[in-house]
Amino acid sequence: MKVAIDARKWRDYGIGTYVRNLVRHLARLDRDTTYFVLCEHADEPFLRDLAENFVPIVDNSDGYSIREHFSIPWKLRRIGADLLHSPHYVLPLLSRVPTVVTIHDCIHLLFPQYLPNRFAARYARFMMGQAVTRSAMVLTVSEASRKDILRFYPGTDPGRIRVVPNAIDPDIIEDPGSEEAARVKERYQIQGRFILYAGNIKPHKNLERLIQAFGILKQQPGHDDLKLLIIGDEIHRYGSLRRCVESTGVRQDVRFFGFVPNKTLAVLYRLASAFAFPSLYEGFGLPPLESMACGTPVVTSRISSLPEVVGDAALLVDPYDVKDIATALARVLSDQDLRKTLIAKGRARACIFSWQRSVQAILSIYMTLLGRQAPTFNEESCA
Repeated sequence: MKVAIDARKWRDYGIGTYVRNLVRHLARLDRDTTYFVLCEHADEPFLRDLAENFVPIVDNSDGYSIREHFSIPWKLRRIGADLLHSPHYVLPLLSRVPTVVTIHDCIHLLFPQYLPNRFAARYARFMMGQAVTRSAMVLTVSEASRKDILRFYPGTDPGRIRVVPNAIDPDIIEDPGSEEAARVKERYQIQGRFILYAGNIKPHKNLERLIQAFGILKQQPGHDDLKLLIIGDEIHRYGSLRRCVESTGVRQDVRFFGFVPNKTLAVLYRLASAFAFPSLYEGFGLPPLESMACGTPVVTSRISSLPEVVGDAALLVDPYDVKDIATALARVLSDQDLRKTLIAKGRARACIFSWQRSVQAILSIYMTLLGRQAPTFNEESCA
């Protein structure tokens, strides 16, 4: 049997993390199925060496382009694929191969104003509808996202939408050690305590309210040394954040780091006094889980998928209430008993999520759709 996986977003955040862990774990779990991995030219050497039954197929068509609707179906016919897994909502319109599609969230439907124009919003809604209608199985990463999909596409059979959660990248879980921590502190000139945010910088991440909450915190006694570190790409696109820092009066205490590699991020998670993630919407919300795995207490939103992900292992806040965010951060920083409880619960909560278990579930879905017996796996223990 031949399964094709669209891995052109291999190097991306978010979907890229999903694709990398999907492919790597499939290579360990299944040596019998032939996997054709659609990829960019730069990723071909790694994929070629992954396993004998993994065959890279270069496709340089841009995402969200007209070309991908022609080039990918042509390649699928040429290789005789029996199943396609598309890891995001754009399913090539000319493809006639049975498909598993992963829809991570409905953010483009909930916040169409964040897209560049009206055409992009209409395209997103149309393509997601096509993916939901035409796919043999729709995977999503949380019950919250599943409910959103059913709300926007109410005629969908709920039995065709399966929740398979995300998990933490091994690069984050592995302790980088004291030498790497010292190197990161020296390189980034980190001294004293800091609150950390990591993720992208898009408006729904609610960073302006986080900055305002940090401003309230700085006015309270005992927080003179405190900094706010914001990690995320393309800060230059959102001048409103810089203006918010200025108007809040915390210009000397807020630092924007841009992109950092996973090894550096693993250190920053462990060095942070608290992790703040007051997002207005998440399909899953991986950064809070990563922070908990690294032993750092988390303050996050009580809406969308985030309560589902963090359980009772984080302080939940109203993300629209700046004072509520500030109060929760103050509690996490000052209440040592609460910190110890959140750290212990956070580590245990992070342990529930596993890429191996998630990919085992996905592999079982592949086999069922291909008419083959789903494999059995030994239970994975949590260290």
